[in-house]
Amino acid sequence: MACSRYALEQGIRVYHLNRGMTGPDVPEGITTLTADINDSVRVRQILNDHRFDVVANFIAFVPGEIERDIDLFSGRTGQYIFISSASVYQKVGGHPVITESTPLCNPFWEYSRQKIACEEMLNRAYRDHGFPVTIVRPSHTYDTVIPLAIGGWKDYTIIDRMKKGKPVVIHGDGTSLWTVTHSDDFARGFTGLLGNRQAIGHAFHITSDEILSWNQIYEAVADAAGASLNAVHIASDFISDFADANGREGMRGSLLGDKALSVVFDNSKIKRFVPGFQAVIPFRQGIRRTLDWFESDPSRMLINKENDAFMDGLLQTQRPF
Repeated sequence: MACSRYALEQGIRVYHLNRGMTGPDVPEGITTLTADINDSVRVRQILNDHRFDVVANFIAFVPGEIERDIDLFSGRTGQYIFISSASVYQKVGGHPVITESTPLCNPFWEYSRQKIACEEMLNRAYRDHGFPVTIVRPSHTYDTVIPLAIGGWKDYTIIDRMKKGKPVVIHGDGTSLWTVTHSDDFARGFTGLLGNRQAIGHAFHITSDEILSWNQIYEAVADAAGASLNAVHIASDFISDFADANGREGMRGSLLGDKALSVVFDNSKIKRFVPGFQAVIPFRQGIRRTLDWFESDPSRMLINKENDAFMDGLLQTQRPF
């Protein structure tokens, strides 16, 4: 919701097209168009005579969804923004400084390969028919999630473990470099691309310039939780094998194709196209805001027993790094 909130603050009229099942965090001032995007007949009825300056799709994952959008929005929008992923970049065997010209290749992760295929379809539509696409590649972006590689995300499980002094897993030796971006910072860069005619046909990543090791990231989370970090380092390939054996196949791609390697994102391009853009929220500050959000409502502090059991099982069969 950060992008919608920031766009509203800039005086932009914002529409959400969804099934009407959103929660209480929707900002006031949003106009909701209620439809299932996969119901093309209903969507066309809802869109009716609407024409948009910008359409942004945050939830397209496969080429079929892109083909649908090209059909729906050709001639109906001045700009179509596709939210891809920085996981599409070649990291294994590649240069550690990532620019928008870094090759797109991730043989480890089906999610990333599908995003690459979506980008290729959109670029063809731009070249062949002038479809006004802009591609945005977020990296590890957080606000109301715990952005850790093992055990984090939508539930409170990893924080509960830290507060109880239980061990948590860090992949590898924890020294690989990474970037974590607060969604409020991402929103500032993203909103600067809305209606930016010079951005059509281009791809951008939008990340913080703060570079942290995974050890530093976990330490910052533990500090925000008021806990001492009890870290166990386990080799990424061992974690991936264990995850595969326990029905968590996506973890292999996430680790070996993305987070196990040091990367530094060069944000020169987004700064050229959006003058004044700068990520300003350091992770130690941002993660405290995240924990405040979780802890302001006990119903958010969910302990996922499956996640907890996965970490305990991994620790019991560990092969230390």
